[in-house]
Amino acid sequence: MGDRQHVPGGLMLGVNARPVVAKVVAPVVARLARAGVTADMVTVVGFLGAVAGAVLLIARGEFFWGVMAVTVSVLLDLLDGALARARGGGSVWGAVLDSTLDRAADASVFGALIWWFAGPGDNRLLVLLALLCLVLGLLTSYVKARAEGVGLACDVGIVERTERLIIVLVGTGLAGLGVPYAVHVALWVLLVGSAVTVGQRLATVHRAAAGRALP
Repeated sequence: MGDRQHVPGGLMLGVNARPVVAKVVAPVVARLARAGVTADMVTVVGFLGAVAGAVLLIARGEFFWGVMAVTVSVLLDLLDGALARARGGGSVWGAVLDSTLDRAADASVFGALIWWFAGPGDNRLLVLLALLCLVLGLLTSYVKARAEGVGLACDVGIVERTERLIIVLVGTGLAGLGVPYAVHVALWVLLVGSAVTVGQRLATVHRAAAGRALP
């Protein structure tokens, strides 16, 4: 999106927020670098924490604490890119690993919701909504990756990874606090936003690819 930059190995952050975040995480990054911790280690730990929170808590209906666990793990995503730079720069492997585990962590949250609502939660509508959001989220990432694979930029979209996580985690967390229909609202908003984003990205690629043949 136009007002954002992507932190390699990290979340999408507003341009104005990046200096503030950098100052906050700098001392932690420096300590981790001195201790020999690598960006890949942080990436894997964050992924495992997010999956554990989703599988062990959200999938059992412990929505609030599950969201807390996933959020803490996702915030580690702010560290791995900075840590990679502190250690001399990231690697191609690190970038691929980070992106892959990000997708898997996101999928674990939606998979946990599907598991709960297909079982004890007993709500087929929410199973369907969570499944559609999961598929559309994967399509959002896939369209961008495929476009970049053929040399086209595809950074548009009203719902990218950060928005997707914020919406589903806030809705799930509020449901854990007893707010009625919080998950319903979150998943409906996410469904519409994700569908629009996929459409935006396909339209962008269609315009950019006009008259171009595959290399």
